Amino acid sequence: MKQDSRSSASAGASKARDGFTSSFGVLAATLGSAVGLGNIWKFPYLTGTNGGAGFLIVYVCATLLVGLPVMISEIMLGRRAKSDAVTALKKLAPAGQPWWLISAFGVLSAFLIMAFYSEVAAWVFAYVFKAIGGGILSSNPQVTSSAFGKLIADPVQSLLWQWLVLALIGGILLMGVAKGIEAVTKKLMPILFLLLVVIGVRSLMLPGAMQGVSFLFTPDFSKITAGVVLTAVGLAFFKLSIGMGTMMTYGSYFRDDQNIPATTLRVMCADLFVSMLAGIAIFPAVFAFGFKPEAGPSLLFITIPAVFASMPMGQLFMVAFFILAAIASTGAMLSILEVPVSVLSERFGISRPRATVLNLLVLALFGATCALSNSSMADFKLFGMTMFDLFDFVTSNILMPLGGIFLCLFVGWVWGFERLKAALSNEGRLHNEGLVRVLLLVVRFVSPLLILVVMLKGLKLF
Repeated sequence: MKQDSRSSASAGASKARDGFTSSFGVLAATLGSAVGLGNIWKFPYLTGTNGGAGFLIVYVCATLLVGLPVMISEIMLGRRAKSDAVTALKKLAPAGQPWWLISAFGVLSAFLIMAFYSEVAAWVFAYVFKAIGGGILSSNPQVTSSAFGKLIADPVQSLLWQWLVLALIGGILLMGVAKGIEAVTKKLMPILFLLLVVIGVRSLMLPGAMQGVSFLFTPDFSKITAGVVLTAVGLAFFKLSIGMGTMMTYGSYFRDDQNIPATTLRVMCADLFVSMLAGIAIFPAVFAFGFKPEAGPSLLFITIPAVFASMPMGQLFMVAFFILAAIASTGAMLSILEVPVSVLSERFGISRPRATVLNLLVLALFGATCALSNSSMADFKLFGMTMFDLFDFVTSNILMPLGGIFLCLFVGWVWGFERLKAALSNEGRLHNEGLVRVLLLVVRFVSPLLILVVMLKGLKLF
């Protein structure tokens, strides 16, 4: 009877709250959160700097041991509580135990990430128009490097583009979950896949392209070091938007009949597929025109424009590439900003429009310190870092790993097997007890240990 009443209460809460309306909407929104600039930018350059296919294999293993278990846990808790990230753990934790602090740190992490991520996205959106205007159409990396340097060193452009990006994301969130997030991501994700395929096909048609394909798919295990393994684990954790409350928030919008393990596996596979398509779009072209695959973070804004400018119809494909990157960043930003918006709206009773506008105003202030980190505030540093680098360091190396570790401890040791089984089997409607037992083992021992090691490495404690 208790279980029935709990299910009824959950169903009632589900009807009262806005949420995703279809299985495809769930997949598109969750994938939109996981797929971001990490796929288009960070994954290719980390693959390039860590030896290609060997790194890819390690990354897949790390995703199965870290990314997927934590993602399942977050979504499961969010759907169970049907509330914002902070309230969710207040509802689900034993009385008097402060597990809600996990989500509080996640909200802080999401806010700080949005402050600097919105600036990177601003560069991407600016480059869409630069590509259309031909301002970065040069096969000389020195020219493209100069163009990027002028953009980030101009305080007016930096602020203007960041505020335009924030206004765009805020406008979508104002429409709500179903009519805003779900509707937009259902349209953007297919376009993203289509653009990646088109650019990938064009890249594969270039002379010498197979060298790039070989680099991406032929393993060189001699390059696999302890540092490469830790890099892969860290990327698996951070690229799936976990550890900052986004998946718990999106999980609260899941339908009660959604198969969480199956959905998260599809998201993981689709996310990996997008990363692979990005690699296919980038590396054949990079090799074909004699550029270096290990170009690092500059790959997106300096090397890629030079690569596309070197090929026939290069301007058209360069425009398509940066539109693709803008779409990827949009889905990720929607999920990140939804975390503090949902907390203000649901926990503190502020209307969703006011909560969205309030977050945008505060973000415009904090984000400005990141936007100006390469110009007016370049000399202002805390702990030897600009505000952009500081927000990145604190979230990537402290807040998100801590959130992931304690989330695993909560699910594995506090919630335990019976609650885990009830939540993931949809109250017994799915027969997946074996999967639940494996998940319990991984979140109790494997995932927290690996995240802790990555965290200690990020803090340079060993």
